[in-house]
Amino acid sequence: MTPVAALLDANVLYPAALRDLLLQLAFSGFYRARWSAEIEEEWKRNLLAARPELAAKIERTQAVMRRAIPDALVTGYESQIPNLILPDIGDRHVLAAAITAEAEIIVTFNTKDFPAAALTPHGLVAQHPDVFLQGFIAETPSLFLAVIKQCLARLVSPPVAAAGYLETMRRIGLPETTAFLQTNLVRWQP
Repeated sequence: MTPVAALLDANVLYPAALRDLLLQLAFSGFYRARWSAEIEEEWKRNLLAARPELAAKIERTQAVMRRAIPDALVTGYESQIPNLILPDIGDRHVLAAAITAEAEIIVTFNTKDFPAAALTPHGLVAQHPDVFLQGFIAETPSLFLAVIKQCLARLVSPPVAAAGYLETMRRIGLPETTAFLQTNLVRWQP
């Protein structure tokens, strides 16, 4: 069975730990990640505004993302934008990219900005990242924990302990995922 395609909104690519987890899950075959250059520019612009000292790292991160998942970039969606209706017109490009990518899910913290009435005709749903991750946890908890272990192993400069990783996931806004990781701490911490 072909993994589900999910369009990642800029706000889920902004937090480094969540971006890393979502990309590792895609790279590991859990789902097919999609995003557009406009989405890339949005998370990069917002991160650069908050952390200008990360400018060089942000560019490297974008290059790594594109190399790791070369088919993720959605193009050719722009002509659909004017015909779409959403509460925030600034989000129409996200919906247009999801439609063009034939995605089934838009992963976003702002689910209210993507009402079912606007998404259902296109076979789409909007999911909070915590809900999105819970689907993988429910299906293959051991494999999900193996991905978490890979993500944590990359955090070496400076090293991040399991407790720090849990706090980051909680702070990002992933309470259910954090609870699962806390319950299964002995299965993924180094």
